[in-house]
Amino acid sequence: MAHPTQLGFQDAASPVMEELLSFHDHALMIVFLISTLVLYIILAMVSTNLTNKFILDSQEIEIVWTMLPAVILILIALPSLRILYLMDEINDPHVTVKAMGHQWYWSYEYTDYLNLGFDAYMVPTQELAQGEFRLLETDYRMVVPQESPIRVLVSAEDVLHSWAVPSLGVKMDAVPGRLNQTAFIVLRPGVFYGQCSEICGANHSFMPIVVEAVPLKTFEHWPMMMLEEA
Repeated sequence: MAHPTQLGFQDAASPVMEELLSFHDHALMIVFLISTLVLYIILAMVSTNLTNKFILDSQEIEIVWTMLPAVILILIALPSLRILYLMDEINDPHVTVKAMGHQWYWSYEYTDYLNLGFDAYMVPTQELAQGEFRLLETDYRMVVPQESPIRVLVSAEDVLHSWAVPSLGVKMDAVPGRLNQTAFIVLRPGVFYGQCSEICGANHSFMPIVVEAVPLKTFEHWPMMMLEEA
């Protein structure tokens, strides 16, 4: 859960998000080193009038400043490609959930169960319970088992939406007439919040996403409870 004045990412709750945080720190350190080197060169050029005849015409230096950026790009590209393949990998999902975007709410359908689906509307501010978050709570949560591969099929009914949960490292566009898929594994029990990340109209800011991860034994009884409520 994000908090005021937060500068970094939310705490990772999935293996993919942990990899993304590691890659972010890796790339950021490279950027810091490059920025420091460029700043030093600028200050050195501005603050001195000395010249060196070996620097004015030096093939060795030209080789270094040609090869060094190539090496840096490789150091950034290889881990980035690895994470892209990890994010695209979906092996034997235990639960499949279809998330359909509407103006302006999400509907969920658990395709492994018969007639298990519901609409998730944002809870109005005046109806929030103690401790619930304004503009982030929904009347029904997408419940998933922890430590299990979850596949989410994402589409939209009307306009472009985007199903995104930052702490899970998930963000997938919901396109009308097209079925996109993404996957994640929740490492710990908890409630994780997200929002539509596509500007989908006047109430774009009012269609939150809430994913609740529970132990497998609890999840086994949850579909029966939902069917009884329906």
